[in-house]
Amino acid sequence: MSNKSMWNSFRDGQKYMTEWPIRKELAPMFPENRVIRATQFATKVMPAVAVMSVLMQMAFNNYAGLPQAMIMALFALSMPLQGMWWLGRRRDTQLPPALAGWYRELHEKIVSEGGAVQPIKSRPRYKELAQTLNRAFKQLDKSSLERWF
Repeated sequence: MSNKSMWNSFRDGQKYMTEWPIRKELAPMFPENRVIRATQFATKVMPAVAVMSVLMQMAFNNYAGLPQAMIMALFALSMPLQGMWWLGRRRDTQLPPALAGWYRELHEKIVSEGGAVQPIKSRPRYKELAQTLNRAFKQLDKSSLERWF
């Protein structure tokens, strides 16, 4: 993994959320589906939770509980960032040998069926796997995919 800034990890995590195919066939094999859905949910819901936690303390004149509510609000706001950071780091992680072999097989199958893909990588990362899976689901028919799913 490269040594990059946290902001680049967040940006890469957002890219990876759009690159990864959300398919039920992949859910048992990869945690990405769950992390992407949780991050999307947290992005929508947690800002409201953060605001409500602070406003509830203020509405009930519980200013003694305001510091705890602010800490809870900061935690709630950090949850989508945690998901994006994890996805950004995962995107640049090299595939383990078993998955790298699977990536190569899938890539070769797409090429043999006449599909257009990027050249095969010698040291593939999850980013390349996501792109290859997207191509496979778009270009190959179900009978070609049965071997893997």
